[in-house]
Amino acid sequence: MTGRSIALFALAALLEIGGAWLVWQGIKEHRGWLFVGIGVVSLGLYGVVAAFQPDAHFGRVLAAYGGVFIVGSLLWGMVADGFRPDRWDVLGALTCLVGVAIIMYAPRSLP
Repeated sequence: MTGRSIALFALAALLEIGGAWLVWQGIKEHRGWLFVGIGVVSLGLYGVVAAFQPDAHFGRVLAAYGGVFIVGSLLWGMVADGFRPDRWDVLGALTCLVGVAIIMYAPRSLP
């Protein structure tokens, strides 16, 4: 179950960050409305993928995804825009991943 959840987080990040990047490119970099349209579709698919997380609590899943989004955004910036994170970016990203692990995968007692 954890492996599936991690894969869903990775796919969701790809769709959301990629979609936002496409919208940004279409508008800010004047690449056109096709980029914007594909970005909007990608953002919608992000919501679909997030709904397949095995945990039934929306707030928990989206809170944890926030940490994944932070890490994914830094990675996307490195690959797509040549961004180079400094040690504080890396420390912050690792801290976020610890938070994701605690929120999503800590053992819980049944209600």
